[in-house]
Amino acid sequence: MRDVYFVLSPSVLLLDLAGPADALRLAGQQGADFRLHYIGASEAVDTSLGLPLGGLAPLPDALPEGAVVVAPGSTPSIEAYARPEARRIVAWLAERRRQPGIRWAGVCSGSLLLAEAGLFDGRACTSHHTLLERLRALAPAARVQENRVFVADGPCYSSAGITAGIDLALHLIADLADPAIARAVAREMVVYFRRSPQDPELSPWLAWRNHLHPALHRAQDLICADPVRDWPLDELAAKVHVSTRHLSRLFRDQAGVSAHDYHRALRLALAEQWRSAGLGKEKAALSAGFSSARQMSRAAAAHD
Repeated sequence: MRDVYFVLSPSVLLLDLAGPADALRLAGQQGADFRLHYIGASEAVDTSLGLPLGGLAPLPDALPEGAVVVAPGSTPSIEAYARPEARRIVAWLAERRRQPGIRWAGVCSGSLLLAEAGLFDGRACTSHHTLLERLRALAPAARVQENRVFVADGPCYSSAGITAGIDLALHLIADLADPAIARAVAREMVVYFRRSPQDPELSPWLAWRNHLHPALHRAQDLICADPVRDWPLDELAAKVHVSTRHLSRLFRDQAGVSAHDYHRALRLALAEQWRSAGLGKEKAALSAGFSSARQMSRAAAAHD
């Protein structure tokens, strides 16, 4: 069980809280072991919509190993973060910033709290585009990134704002639980896996999923579940109850990649995982479904 603590400041943005929290809740329904806690410097906080939230647990004296601390944003943050409760939260974060094994995440202006506590020193981070200058001022030792949906650097995460907190939560679910669970949550929430142009390419296990077509998702799920085996297009189409021609068109029009290229990318990713686990090139290729290391090299060249 992984404990996730949402630390709530005054005038918290409800969507900054509810979006990531609901993504993690749905991940739990898919088999991920997340336990959610809601904590603050006071028993209740006001919110961006005027709806008060009560029953918050106090800031804990200790965090369990492997915990995740998420700071949703507040609005207007310049006023909210001047309040005594927010000052106590910054002090609490600063006292625990060197505890190993903890992950820290700021959503929107919540990144400012982490920055002020020193958590981003020497690391890349981001926030809402209107807050970047304040972020630089609060964390002069950080590398503030512009035009980013979210940034992950070691144990520290930050997102641009509001709905980008959901993107960050999906990334955490993929990292801490399973990419397949993250995909299922995204489909349930009817959201896309998003990256800004400056971000690294999505893992093949998550990429080419920015569509809503159920038959294509089923086909991709089948390939992801067993990328080692061969998947003739006609067999795949029969399993998802569409014609071969229609499935080919779905891959091209909805995913922007052919079924063959999609399958090849997954096999290459799997082979790389086997190489990282210590297998030689030939054994890694065979374990990923290629007939030889030579075939894998040709596939990699074609993929590039």
